[in-house]
Amino acid sequence: MAKRDYYDILGVSRGASEDEIKKAYRKMAIKYHPDKNPGDKAAEESFKEAAEAYEVLSKPDKRQRYDQFGHAANAQSANGGGYGGGGMNMDDIFSQFGDIFGGGGSPFESFFGGGGGRQQGGRRVARGSNLRIKVRLTLEEIANGVEKKIKVNKQVLCKTCDGTGAKDQSSFSTCKTCGGSGAVRRVTNTILGQMQTTSTCPTCNGEGSTITSKCNVCHGDGVVRGEETISINIPAGVSEGMQLSMSGKGNAAPRGGVPGDLIILIEEVPHETLKRDGNNVIYDLHINFVDAALGTSIEVPTIDGKAKIKIEPGTQGGKVLRLKGKGVPEVNSYHRGDQLVHINIWTPKALSREERETLEKLQNSPNFKPNPGKNEKSFFERMKEYFE
Repeated sequence: MAKRDYYDILGVSRGASEDEIKKAYRKMAIKYHPDKNPGDKAAEESFKEAAEAYEVLSKPDKRQRYDQFGHAANAQSANGGGYGGGGMNMDDIFSQFGDIFGGGGSPFESFFGGGGGRQQGGRRVARGSNLRIKVRLTLEEIANGVEKKIKVNKQVLCKTCDGTGAKDQSSFSTCKTCGGSGAVRRVTNTILGQMQTTSTCPTCNGEGSTITSKCNVCHGDGVVRGEETISINIPAGVSEGMQLSMSGKGNAAPRGGVPGDLIILIEEVPHETLKRDGNNVIYDLHINFVDAALGTSIEVPTIDGKAKIKIEPGTQGGKVLRLKGKGVPEVNSYHRGDQLVHINIWTPKALSREERETLEKLQNSPNFKPNPGKNEKSFFERMKEYFE
């Protein structure tokens, strides 16, 4: 079954602001929340569908890719590339509520007795922060795609305690405040009668246990500063300023939580002779007027190496030759741009006596006088027709 459009799911226009998207998701999260609709599978699916839409549209990089490629932007995530959005579980969904409802948890936590998916086994799960890096790519790497191995300095799990933060397994004890549930309940009297409220345990921060003896290396955090070599598969056709996301490759979370994401910002390294224009590549070719008049064959650089092109006799300055398929491919597409070779006539600044005499003899020849016929089109007319 084809996925519904994310904008339609949230009921917003494609030009909606971040605030409008957040408000729309908040409304749907309250309407379809599992605590409000116990046992209703249809409501649960709508709840997950709205969360997946918000996960993509609330992040500028994922929204940009979705606007450009639609649900196809998730294909690389499904193939292990880690790009795009989607595929959320209930833990991921409830982890969003800190931004949406401002309290770090579900809006139903106080009334329905639980934080839902932001917890595992009834205990709160921390999330590591996202990490941003820049990756510089040559035009050849952009055109063909590339695998980059990058050393990233970040928070990693403490090897001494395996990320638990404790000196050993005997250093854990059940939280006395919440009894291991990670939440505390209070009953208050109101004009409507008694009301039970539930909140995160302040003693263990929702983990359900406390550490009596902390790890000597990480001092109870479960994470330390370290370095990790990450393999990044860059698809062909990316462009300057594009952002890619690798799920779970950001900073590690304290005490076995969910790691953050790695955000990769693409930066293009200028090419020595070629210039990128969208998916096309431009090369300025300078030839002397003798070659332009007589015609010749010349090798020009391309992304894939050298290519020989033919200059027809009588070629005029400003003419553009097209090399099909020698440009940059579109992301996640088989279509590839072209290379455009712009012809420029080079005039020598210094001449020998013999060269000058030869040119002076030709100066008065009718063939060397610019006299375009009535039906000959101007340079600007030829360029307009070419690009149309």
